[in-house]
Amino acid sequence: MNPITGIIITLNEQDNIQDAIASLRPVCDEIIVVDSGSQDDTVALAEAAGARVIHQSYLGDGPQKAFAVPQASHDWIFALDADERLDADAVEVIDQLELDDPRKAYRFKRRNFAGRHWIRAAGFYPDPVTRLYNRTTSGYLPKKAHSSVQAPEVIDVDAHLSHFTYRDLSHWMTRIDQLSSRDAWAMKERGVKPSALRPTLHAITAILRKLILKGGLFQGQDGMTVAMTTAFHAYMKYAKLNELYENEQADRDA
Repeated sequence: MNPITGIIITLNEQDNIQDAIASLRPVCDEIIVVDSGSQDDTVALAEAAGARVIHQSYLGDGPQKAFAVPQASHDWIFALDADERLDADAVEVIDQLELDDPRKAYRFKRRNFAGRHWIRAAGFYPDPVTRLYNRTTSGYLPKKAHSSVQAPEVIDVDAHLSHFTYRDLSHWMTRIDQLSSRDAWAMKERGVKPSALRPTLHAITAILRKLILKGGLFQGQDGMTVAMTTAFHAYMKYAKLNELYENEQADRDA
């Protein structure tokens, strides 16, 4: 086994954390969980599964994923979201990697699921994500939302992660509510200003991109579902950004 440290960030992930840790075990001899204040059994389950838990209030996506990296025992890092799993082909590929060039990072294909249904339409597959990298040359960008690994060279591997994004369509709506709130907070943190036009413009752009550029118009119900939910997410995050500024102004005026 190559010396790799697995890192997972969590908040109330008791339904996922044990499977996520088990997924990393075949390729990682150290697993660190960075928890940002879970109120369920996430921490206890992670520790019972053999992970080292570090407590850190949420810093934003990129900073949170980078937080534990200096405390890892190994230079090679595999970053896994709590609702992701390594497929068998990913385990096989990682076992065969030499990992002798720290300038290289490795990008995997991701299968996104809603319940048991694999969503492939409108850009949901192959959804490439870079997750295996060497901390001496590479790392997550300090973006508070939708961060990604920056590396000197990224190698695409023909192997998969499974992403159990949504339990069902109702959970999809719940996640949009949660993630759009996080995105609005992150935008405000980096100084994005409110705009009455931006929610509508971004929603229209999103639905056109998914339906036309990504082909969702010709991909049946899945294509339309992806387009509509993406547009809704885009609209809500900018509408919520406006709301944050409105609430801030109301507090000042009170």
